[in-house]
Amino acid sequence: MLKNIADLRTIAGDWIEAWNAHDLDRIMGHYADTIEFEANTVVVRWHKPDGKLHGLTELREHFRLGLSLAPHIHFTLEQVFSAPSGYAVLYRRDNGNQVLDVVELNAENKAQKVKAFYLNEQK
Repeated sequence: MLKNIADLRTIAGDWIEAWNAHDLDRIMGHYADTIEFEANTVVVRWHKPDGKLHGLTELREHFRLGLSLAPHIHFTLEQVFSAPSGYAVLYRRDNGNQVLDVVELNAENKAQKVKAFYLNEQK
């Protein structure tokens, strides 16, 4: 498990760069097979009241749809916060919305649990 803030910033920075490159395979490389992902966008797009997706297949489809809905998507990294089990990344979307992703890492430093918090409504 990484505890070094510099290493966590590197992981978060690579994740941001993957999104900005619209590289779905590179984005997905940051997630564990058993990922649990929770976000308001899941409620809106997939009509799941708990906002949760489970596993890489569901998450990949969610991100694929997100990239198609926002073809000019761009993230700007604002802050990375550390915790013993992972990190939180604060970033700003191209539409001005701020997002805080709280990421729990597994032993391979892949995201096993993520909760996305949006400052404003995000579809």
